[in-house]
Amino acid sequence: MTAASTEQEQAPVTPAVPRRGGSRYGALLRYLGVRLLLIIPTAWILVTVVFFLMRVVGDPISAALGGRLPPDQIAARKHAAGFDRPILTQYWEYISGLARGDFGRSQDNVAISHVIASYGAATLELVVWALIVAFAVGIPLGRVAAKRRDKASDVGLRLFAILAYAAPVFFVGLLLKLVFAVKLGWLPVAGRASTNVELALQNVSPKTNILIIDAILYGDDGYILDVLKHAVLPAITLGLLTAGIFLRLVRINLIQTLRSDFVDAARARGLSDRVVTGRHAFRNAMIPIVTVVGMQIAMMLGGAILTEITFEWKGLGYQLAQYLQARDFVAVQGIVAFLALIVAVVSFLVDVVVALIDPRVRF
Repeated sequence: MTAASTEQEQAPVTPAVPRRGGSRYGALLRYLGVRLLLIIPTAWILVTVVFFLMRVVGDPISAALGGRLPPDQIAARKHAAGFDRPILTQYWEYISGLARGDFGRSQDNVAISHVIASYGAATLELVVWALIVAFAVGIPLGRVAAKRRDKASDVGLRLFAILAYAAPVFFVGLLLKLVFAVKLGWLPVAGRASTNVELALQNVSPKTNILIIDAILYGDDGYILDVLKHAVLPAITLGLLTAGIFLRLVRINLIQTLRSDFVDAARARGLSDRVVTGRHAFRNAMIPIVTVVGMQIAMMLGGAILTEITFEWKGLGYQLAQYLQARDFVAVQGIVAFLALIVAVVSFLVDVVVALIDPRVRF
């Protein structure tokens, strides 16, 4: 046996180590796959709760038309709609319809999917404007409060955050309307745009039903300004609700991050407080903000109902209030089920973003 062969036999065998990037990428895909599959039971639970809660008041036909039609006509309508069948049969048809994208039909025989397509863009636009306000107000003020901890400005900002979160949405909206629309006349009282602007934007092609985009496509600066002016008060009303939460979260997490060892190490290297706060502490303090965005969007969808009623912003919340007033519980059930599905999807998207930006997340 040669020396070379002896050395070869005695040499330790190093196992192949998978590349870190590839293993993390595969683990990330598995994690996201599991989270995606979890949407199904989450959405199922949500729409099931909606279905049975709506049945607490009885069948939708009797709840909507009881006392306004003779009993024989109500019985005929119940039979035509299938509400005289066993509850489990109705439930199965309801779930099957949702799987096909069928959210039911209103009393005037309009498909709820058509209502969602027609008015959902308005609610989406309002929520986006409100999120912009929440980020623009809550995050900078949270940084100021953290840097001036326990000083008068910090106490004032914390009080503002509590009031912003606790104040009823409709009260804030009415107060803003009274001051900036009625008294000062700076902004419109209600609506998504002036009547002539809405009529003109109906002819935009391709029409998105998001008025700011339609106004940009139309190419008229006056129309763009009109849409923006109508969006200011509703966006502030709904955005302040979340701005208070963002302010407190940024303040608390930034204070805790500034006490971390890596921040002390950065200061020991001679970095200025501005660099330490901006490049190191603030970026890490923002991660918890992302994790609560999904919950805040769910809260905003609830607040959008009152905001849309207050400002006659004709979105899904406004339509939902109209259906509630008319006791059209099939339409109410369809819209609420759709909003529940949106919340489930948004929660998944937030999990994706957190997994991508937070290295502490383990797959």
